[in-house]
Amino acid sequence: MSHDPELKVLFLTRYPIEGASSRYRVYQYLDHLQQLGVGCTVQSFMDKTFYQTTMQSGKTFQKLWMTLKAFLARFLVLLKWKEYDVIYMQRELFPFGPPIIEGMLKKRGAIIFFDYDDALFIHKPSRYNPIASLLRSPDKTRDMFRIADCTVAGNDWLRDSAINEGGHAITLEVAEDTDRYLPRDHAGADSVVTIGWLGSPSTVKYLNLIQEPLRKLARKYPHVKWEIIGGNEFSMDGVPWVNNKWSLEAEVDGLARFDIGLMPLPQDDWSNGKSGGKARTYMAAGVVPVCTAIGYNLELIKDGETGFLCESSDQWFSVISALIEDRGKRQLIADSAIQEVKVRFSQAKQAKLMLSLFHEFVPTKEHRNA
Repeated sequence: MSHDPELKVLFLTRYPIEGASSRYRVYQYLDHLQQLGVGCTVQSFMDKTFYQTTMQSGKTFQKLWMTLKAFLARFLVLLKWKEYDVIYMQRELFPFGPPIIEGMLKKRGAIIFFDYDDALFIHKPSRYNPIASLLRSPDKTRDMFRIADCTVAGNDWLRDSAINEGGHAITLEVAEDTDRYLPRDHAGADSVVTIGWLGSPSTVKYLNLIQEPLRKLARKYPHVKWEIIGGNEFSMDGVPWVNNKWSLEAEVDGLARFDIGLMPLPQDDWSNGKSGGKARTYMAAGVVPVCTAIGYNLELIKDGETGFLCESSDQWFSVISALIEDRGKRQLIADSAIQEVKVRFSQAKQAKLMLSLFHEFVPTKEHRNA
């Protein structure tokens, strides 16, 4: 490969690789893009320590100091913006304040991509920091739709929302690497069934939406194991949840134990903005996803073939009951889900789509050197 990359892209992420949205929307494509001749530079607003601190309550002054340092680090990187053909912003340039710098960069000729995979234009208070909640503005996201040369959305509903606000937007579905998960052993017919949930402390509360069917299941099937990864100390009366801390390694190990993966969501526009990350991860790991029938889940999952979509408590109970009792059915669905991810969501395929998108907005090398 030539040492002079065809394109140079500055990826500005919100989180380090430990943050799911940044990992899935940027980090997983870097090796593939570099193989395609793209020079990739990544700068995360939060480092690993900052990210871990934001997951904890309190520590307001420590968070403030970390935020100030992060602002400075990002500003210093932006001083070199002319070295890059594309500035690819994952979520936002800075977490607070209007997009003044973004507008200045655009006026000076920067080609800006704005990537988002949640309904950021809907105000959601921070669970850990009320000051952050006060400083956030959904209008900033709407402004970015119009400033960016292109908004890269995680699903069609998010894409259409950006277009309706006056932006140019496309959908780039999230890739998933099936090779990173451990092989599953389905040989033991008498093995204990594990029902699991994977996520973050901010979303584990959605399990309460299906607590009634889960309690009924726990009573009917006392041998079933219940496991949470990444939900802190979540508990539910009548369901013996075991909580485990999240890490990249713990995620892989935990998913190898799961047989059934849960993804309940509320019936609201915030859920319409979700891009199916949890369900797709279950699918890639050979875990049968059982999800709320809303938004992108309806496009992602073929009900009864690669997972299940539920609309009522009775459905949650009947679907999970059938899966608990039928190991062959679980394996058939899991195998179909893995194949679906391999074909539809390969990293190499999505990286090529991203590169073709860059070429739509970046002049050819001959024009840049003219």
